[in-house]
Amino acid sequence: MAEGVLIANGQSVRTNLPCALEEFLRHQNLRPRSVVVEHNGEAVTPSEFAHRVLNEGDRIEVVRIVAGG
Repeated sequence: MAEGVLIANGQSVRTNLPCALEEFLRHQNLRPRSVVVEHNGEAVTPSEFAHRVLNEGDRIEVVRIVAGG
């Protein structure tokens, strides 16, 4: 594993890559069950988070799920 850059919500983020999406979310202080994620244009189900591998140059969009009215 080496430090690399991916694009998260339009911003460059330096992190250890390759890594599992779930690991990346936890390092960003995000609870995996509280977000919706798109990886390189493809929606990712929460059951895939532990197995989806992020690599240098990947693009992810992360949206927090907020409850309320």
